[in-house]
Amino acid sequence: MKYTLKTILISFLFFGVVANVSTAQEQENKLHRESEAEGLQLSDDQMTLANIKVDRLELRTVNYQLYAPAEIKANDYISYLVSPRVDSVVLRRHVALGDHVKKGQALVSLFSETVADAQARYSITHAEWQRVQKMGRQAVGDRRYVAARSEFKAAYGRLLAFGLSEESIKSLSEESETLGEYTLIAQASGVVLTDEFHQGQRVESGDALMELADEKELWAEARLAPTQQLNLPVGTKAKVKVGNDLYSAKVTQEAHIIDRETRTRVVRLLVKNSADRLHSGMFADVYFTFATEYPILAVPEEALTRSVDGDWTVFVEREPGEFRAQEVEPGRSLGKWREISGIEVGSRVVIEGAFFIASEFAKSSFDAHQD
Repeated sequence: MKYTLKTILISFLFFGVVANVSTAQEQENKLHRESEAEGLQLSDDQMTLANIKVDRLELRTVNYQLYAPAEIKANDYISYLVSPRVDSVVLRRHVALGDHVKKGQALVSLFSETVADAQARYSITHAEWQRVQKMGRQAVGDRRYVAARSEFKAAYGRLLAFGLSEESIKSLSEESETLGEYTLIAQASGVVLTDEFHQGQRVESGDALMELADEKELWAEARLAPTQQLNLPVGTKAKVKVGNDLYSAKVTQEAHIIDRETRTRVVRLLVKNSADRLHSGMFADVYFTFATEYPILAVPEEALTRSVDGDWTVFVEREPGEFRAQEVEPGRSLGKWREISGIEVGSRVVIEGAFFIASEFAKSSFDAHQD
């Protein structure tokens, strides 16, 4: 390959510029390191204005919190879904959305041809069973006696399976009872969370008409990053914050699968709601509280800064108002705290105002470079 004199000159010029830039950068870094090594002296007024706080570094057990977003949800284990067990038509409702209902209270009345046939069958078998009982087993014979009893129990059980209460079944003996009409009652006390249906609407077996939930105990579903390795056994205590209110909670379940949509791991907590201020759908903040297993050296995250070489440093006060940078090795993140090593126990470390000191160091190295 042939090189012209012009090409050679350009190459020398280019590499010369690069070398000069590199030398200048190295010189600046050197000055900055020398500045940090020499230390920085601040007056009492400067420290007060910059809100610089210094603390002695000691081995200690660190209590820290971990935050996770959450949503308040109904406790499905004490909730109840009201639905017909046979195709029906809604006749009338007895409660509305948000109503507090008690166990056994009427919720919705429906009509069903299938239920009418079952009620008619029950009336026939009930009358036969009454007659057979009066005549006695010896008079009617074992076969008729057993058949009458079995048919009556089957008819009674079918009506129970359709959702009729024992009281409504017993009332079928009255002539005023309309065949085919039946009423669903609350199987548990709670609040009506949903009631998406209309009077006159035809509903199929299994269609959800209402959802009842006991809101004395609710779930707070916290979502954590799937990579967070946390030990959260059942019973782990936490704080749930909704608005300005704080509630005590404890872990009741931890999912072992990752949510496909949010790519998060769900941790479910149980929250007492005695004041009835929490409701399904509210957003919440969950704070888990932990403590290190053994005493460690740790500083607030804001105490750590980067040196010109990219190393992590803290500022140590050697003499009153005199600060020097000390390289450290960061460890575990503990909420607002960071575990560190590579520094002596008892060192006086800047825990607030480190950014101001780093800026002053940068300014002093710049002034030295200008000189």
